[in-house]
Amino acid sequence: MSIELIVLDVDGTLTDGKITYTNSGDELKSFCVKDGLAIASWIRLGKNVAIITGRESDIVARRANELGIKYFYQGVDNKQEVLIEILHKLNLTMENVASIGDDLNDNTMLKASKRSYVPNNASIHIKKHVDVILTRNGGDAAVREMIEELIVSEGLEEQYLALWS
Repeated sequence: MSIELIVLDVDGTLTDGKITYTNSGDELKSFCVKDGLAIASWIRLGKNVAIITGRESDIVARRANELGIKYFYQGVDNKQEVLIEILHKLNLTMENVASIGDDLNDNTMLKASKRSYVPNNASIHIKKHVDVILTRNGGDAAVREMIEELIVSEGLEEQYLALWS
């Protein structure tokens, strides 16, 4: 079965895990453009992307919208439960899922997925239970590394490169 859905954590995965607050109370986060291009490419290949995150942030909602991510969930305590809801909507199973996370609240979702990934700087307790420990840190193209590994393992290189020819 092919991977049809990738599930992304945010803090520590799409970002470096740092949260900066301004004096006026605004929250700042940085996203890697390389991750964004890979996510947009995955979607252009006809695949699905979901963000499931424990925190709530307008910044993350904006980024998800910019990238065309249809399945976006914030303030989630049980990520695996939300993932199951998405699978029902898409008529998929865990055999069609690859996920990436970096910390303890991602563990059940990672264990349930067909393919699981963590950034290099993920919790050592999570690293023990995943398929792939990436070479990149969260917020530094780890998601791109995951997607490109999937592109190769799924035999999609030709289509992937053709998107930008």
